[in-house]
Amino acid sequence: MASVRANNKILRLLDANLNRLLEGLRVCEEITRFLLCEPALTRKFKTARHNVIKIIKKWEIQKHLLLASRDSCRDVGKTSIKSELTREDNKSIFFANIQRATESLRVLEEFSKLSNQRISGAFKKLRYALYQLEKETSTRL
Repeated sequence: MASVRANNKILRLLDANLNRLLEGLRVCEEITRFLLCEPALTRKFKTARHNVIKIIKKWEIQKHLLLASRDSCRDVGKTSIKSELTREDNKSIFFANIQRATESLRVLEEFSKLSNQRISGAFKKLRYALYQLEKETSTRL
């Protein structure tokens, strides 16, 4: 944990991926809630989002350290590429956001290995749960 806390660049990476993960899950949750009107799927996405928060609390990385590491203004990757600027329909929005969530989970899984194997395992477990939830949701889109 000390190596993660001491490394501002890693904290910044974690902050960005946590934000991306939670944002992606929220978009998927809203699609299942308001567009599909599927209470069970909505509950699963909401639970996944809350599980991320629980994992972070167990990891004991303090929110103020993540916020202090944030540097959105100088982020070299903040410019969108052309494919990110358009979506065809609700389905493409869902798949873009579930993809960003699983990709962020993979990054968090890898970097949590620097300080806590159990946390890494929790991220991995959640990533595989999202793969299944993606499959379950795709049949209803």
